[in-house]
Amino acid sequence: MDQTIRVLLTGAAGQLGQAVIASVPEGIELITTGRNGGQGMLGLDLADAAACRQAVETHQPNWVLNAGAYTAVDKAESEPDVAEMINAKAPRAFAEALRDQGGRLLQLSTDFVFNGEQGRPYRPSDSRSPLGVYGASKARGEDAVEEILSATGQGLILRTSWVMGPVGRNFALTMLRLHRERDAIGVVADQVGCPTCTHSLATACWQAIQRSSAGDSLPALMHWSDAGAASWFDVAVAVGELALELGLLERMAAVTPITSAEYPTPAKRPSYSLLDCSSSRQALELDASPWRQALRELLHSIPTATTTTTSSCA
Repeated sequence: MDQTIRVLLTGAAGQLGQAVIASVPEGIELITTGRNGGQGMLGLDLADAAACRQAVETHQPNWVLNAGAYTAVDKAESEPDVAEMINAKAPRAFAEALRDQGGRLLQLSTDFVFNGEQGRPYRPSDSRSPLGVYGASKARGEDAVEEILSATGQGLILRTSWVMGPVGRNFALTMLRLHRERDAIGVVADQVGCPTCTHSLATACWQAIQRSSAGDSLPALMHWSDAGAASWFDVAVAVGELALELGLLERMAAVTPITSAEYPTPAKRPSYSLLDCSSSRQALELDASPWRQALRELLHSIPTATTTTTSSCA
């Protein structure tokens, strides 16, 4: 690449941020930021819109890769203001600053902007209709990017689903822990989507940035997940089977399918939020791995110490 591309990354300490850092291509000058800074990262609180604008003015990036977000889906129901500041007002602040200073924004978004009721995979052009606070805040973040940057072509939105990686807090690591700790697990089987490995998502992010920087015309709104479809129950079973195969478990727990009604949560989740990624894969010229294969690679790359959180299981 003839010219260095300066990229300001938010959420660098998170699971996607770590995958983005691990896969940074040649020709990229990466400025990493996190809420608390440290470990080579600059401090940037996404709840502070003024700080977001100042970061763009100070570093004058060619791109802001906004991988940071408020992702606590259930907690968002009781903290709507915080979710709004991070998921909606921060992208608006980045978009306004980039419009004024120059540069582009790659905004990460979510399948939760859909209600899951249409019964077929969601295309990028389908109407947003979120069910809860988290999805609504992410949808307003999309609105801001489109409103401010669509006319100049400075904004890209990349929606994804069920993000899981070898580090951080995610469903795959939670299931691995529960397989170790319990004899039986009940896992929701009536919510269908597709897992997305952080490594493949990071690759899609870099491909979008590089191709767009090289002058290729990309859709302003794209979808990315691993290939196939699954329920949370399917993923839980696969974690146990693959972990046994890889020697991460001596035995797996018995996994029982349960309904969403049997595992009530503060936030309602879409029952069918599979993303249609076909046009986006074609635009990015990337093939997706089947989700079970990607999950195997994820489990194989887990470091010794991990942190987890529970979701969609009892």
